[in-house]
Formats: sequence, C-alpha cells, structure tokens
Amino acid sequence: MNRTVRTREERWALKADVVWGHVDLAPAIVMLRAENDTLRRALASHVVIDQARGMVMALAPCSRGEARSLLVDMARQCDLKLREVAVGLVATSDGYPLPTQLDVALRRALRRLHAAERR
Repeated sequence: MNRTVRTREERWALKADVVWGHVDLAPAIVMLRAENDTLRRALASHVVIDQARGMVMALAPCSRGEARSLLVDMARQCDLKLREVAVGLVATSDGYPLPTQLDVALRRALRRLHAAERR
C-alpha cells in the first residue's frame, strides 16, 4: 500500500483551500476522509491496548510501563501485533477463553516480570 505522507502545514493548506473553494473538493475530501478513518482506527487500537494494560496491572501489580512491556513481550513471542494481543486479553472479560498461545506467552512474561522484581 502506497501511503502519501503530508506535513501538518500541507494538511492545513489543503483544508484552507477546500474551505475557500480553491481546490476541486472531491479528491481533497476523499483524502481527508481516509485520514480520518486511519485516525479512528488508531484511536480504537489505543483504547483496547489501554484496557489490556489495565488488566495486566490488576493481574500483576506493576507499573504502566511494565504492563506495556509485558504486552509487547507477549506480542513478540506469539508473532502478533500488540493490538491483536490486547484484543485477545480484553475478550477474556466477556467470557472468551484466552487462546493457548497467548496464555503460554502471558505466563512466561509474568514469570520474567516476577523474576526481575526479585533481583
């Protein structure tokens, strides 16, 4: 997927051109809507990651940073994205079982966290 990267100034200039009618609206609106959708997905990912981080903090009393590190460690072990690990963990609060692969990774990560605390 080829993504166009725009600077903040370019986006503001484009928005101003759209508002003032200097540019054909269709391509600009399509680009802005696509950017909006991307930001919405990113925000939704952050929400589920924060929920999973809170669950880890409750499960193993640790700091916010340690909880994130634990989730990242799980994602690396399972070769998954952080968001996918977070979704699996948060789904357990709705009664779904934690997939075996994630369960094993969580146990390993918790053991490493506790071993590091003992030192």
